[in-house]
Amino acid sequence: MSKTSTEVSRRALNGPTMGTRWSALFFAPAGFDVDPVRAALQAAVDKVDQQMSTWKPDSDLSRLNAAAPETWIAVPPQLMTVLEAALEISRASDGAFDIGVGDAVAAWGFGPAEANADAVRAALGRKRRPACDLLELDQAGGRVRKHGPLTVDLSGIAKGYGVDRLAEAASASGVRAGLFGIDGELRAVGLQPNGEAWNVAVERPDRSVRAPHAVLALHDAAVATSGDYRHFVAVGDRLLSHTMDPARGGPLAASPASVTVVAATCMAADAWATALMVRGSREGAQLARRHDLDVLFIDRDGEHLRETAVGRLFRGEP
Repeated sequence: MSKTSTEVSRRALNGPTMGTRWSALFFAPAGFDVDPVRAALQAAVDKVDQQMSTWKPDSDLSRLNAAAPETWIAVPPQLMTVLEAALEISRASDGAFDIGVGDAVAAWGFGPAEANADAVRAALGRKRRPACDLLELDQAGGRVRKHGPLTVDLSGIAKGYGVDRLAEAASASGVRAGLFGIDGELRAVGLQPNGEAWNVAVERPDRSVRAPHAVLALHDAAVATSGDYRHFVAVGDRLLSHTMDPARGGPLAASPASVTVVAATCMAADAWATALMVRGSREGAQLARRHDLDVLFIDRDGEHLRETAVGRLFRGEP
């Protein structure tokens, strides 16, 4: 039987962004030109990176961090959107998600510079106020100012937002369904041509191997995972997660092995995964129930893994 114009084939695109790679998986008919799609996707994440990177001295976020307190700084709409969402989730999580830990992130070597012992001591000893108390947003005027010393870091939300922008750019380029991701943060749009949802693996929190722990079927939803097994720092014989504890200005002393969140947007899933990692399985589960979130906590219990599931999705309910 000859092929018809309705038959489609799988297309997989990827490119560099934020020190890792973005990906896009979708189906398109024969003759569909993927080059304009690839260019649009790359431009979308490049824009996010240029605005929100702490690795680029000329980024909009770096300009904000370098500004003196009480100085209004003009910021582009996308950065304003992320700052607004970050402060909202900070308040909703009782401060567990806080973008004002940029000094600690840099001090412990998770930024562009190596870890610095003096900076670590300063970060740990600093009396802290949350970013939602120190950062004022003027959405109408497109400007932001700090009411005190503050170094903003968006690593717990910017990748998720970048995934959302990938999905938006793909749609504008004529791709109506697909699976889009940056470094494991994923957003599924629509269904596959056979009517099935997009299958996404929840990774087993293991530092030595990459293996699936569970599989999700996603349809018009996003998923993000925060864990202690990919990015960490060694202190003596302990491995500490890259996730910062806003209360102490250093890596979490104890945390779940991983926290996976499913939400409507990848930006929200990304930020909530960080917040719940900070809160831990017990308090985090209470917080997740309060905000009606779908969350899977995985803790290490000796040689075994222990799950705590919140929401209908991870409990297998319809």
